[in-house]
Amino acid sequence: MGLRRSTVPRDAVHHPLFARFYARLSTAAEDRAGIAAHRDALLAGLSGRVIELGAGNGLNFAHYPGAVSEVVAIEPERHLRRLAAQAALRSDVPVDVVPGTAEALPVKSEAFDAAVASLVLCSVRDLPRALSEVHRVLRPGGELRFFEHVRAEGRGMAFTQQTLDRTVWPLLFGGCHTGRDTLAALRSAGFEPVEYRRLRVPEGGPVLPSSSHVLGTARKA
Repeated sequence: MGLRRSTVPRDAVHHPLFARFYARLSTAAEDRAGIAAHRDALLAGLSGRVIELGAGNGLNFAHYPGAVSEVVAIEPERHLRRLAAQAALRSDVPVDVVPGTAEALPVKSEAFDAAVASLVLCSVRDLPRALSEVHRVLRPGGELRFFEHVRAEGRGMAFTQQTLDRTVWPLLFGGCHTGRDTLAALRSAGFEPVEYRRLRVPEGGPVLPSSSHVLGTARKA
């Protein structure tokens, strides 16, 4: 499978209360906020060996196409990892749920055809290091599929995001940052965005600091 010994403690991320809240909220949002449809778009056309960062409670697993030969799903939080392991048993493709963090992926270099980052890059502690790790484990020309919170295009909301990210938002929501410039970070890490589109999630209702998203594909240069 290409795993290697991790240099990060098994429970480097520990948010037990938020993990339970997230598990309930994310399941409810699948249809209500249209997340399930975005997962379909995110994973469409994938094949070969895939590594998924921050698999959470495993909601992506049901959306992987049959051409995927294996998914190695990294999840650092213990409660979410247990839920992901249960979801893996119901998956139509082989899924191995593994402890670890995005900043120190416990796998060999150039071992995967694709990587998936779904609502996780907002919460990693060191975004450049996490993307460097993804770059390391992808084969040359490998794809990174991403669906993430991003900095809003409007100056007013972007300022609000930055203020919240420096104060209460990460404390309340398991380390999440709503206003990261993920596209710029991808380019700095050696990825070339192939295609992407900006989304408002959910599409209707009030605009929140967490509403601005981007969904797309980047390629390892």
